[in-house]
Amino acid sequence: MTAPCVASRVSLRDATRGDAADLALLVDIASHGFASWLWHGAVVTGTADTPLEQGRSKLAEDGGIGAWQDATVAELEGEIAGAAIGYRLTEAVRDMEAAHARLEPVMALQKQAVGSWFISTLAVYRQQRGKGVGRCLLLDQMRRADGRPVSLITESHNEVAQALYRRHGFSERARLDAVPLFEKARRYAWVLMVADGR
Repeated sequence: MTAPCVASRVSLRDATRGDAADLALLVDIASHGFASWLWHGAVVTGTADTPLEQGRSKLAEDGGIGAWQDATVAELEGEIAGAAIGYRLTEAVRDMEAAHARLEPVMALQKQAVGSWFISTLAVYRQQRGKGVGRCLLLDQMRRADGRPVSLITESHNEVAQALYRRHGFSERARLDAVPLFEKARRYAWVLMVADGR
């Protein structure tokens, strides 16, 4: 499916498996490097040469939640400019356990949003920002929710993203302190934001 964003040069399309490398980069951008940190475990165990190679492999899997089948790609002037990954949070998330302590706050917030359409990733390459790409992706995810509430989790210091979400009806529902990746890392919280279904 290809859809132009109204009043924009941005085109949206369903992702393909061939987009997995870009999706891995964009997931890492959206998470400010948190995804690379998680994927580094595959480097340590010898199943990947780099974290991004592991991310590409995960996003190229068939049938995995949050893999390429759940992604929408935004193109601008014939190039990938950004992507969003979204899916319905089912009751199954309540039985899931965090694979690492750093994931526990994120999982706890997801459990508060069961039944919603969850945007796990929304990212735009830096050189394509300010051109309406993020807005187009967000509105598309809200449309895909088909009347369900829409939820997402962002970092407390990501004020630009939070401003975009608030302009489109999202409000903070909960926040939990993040477990820092490193001893001297910036302290922040994970923020659950939800927009009621329309």
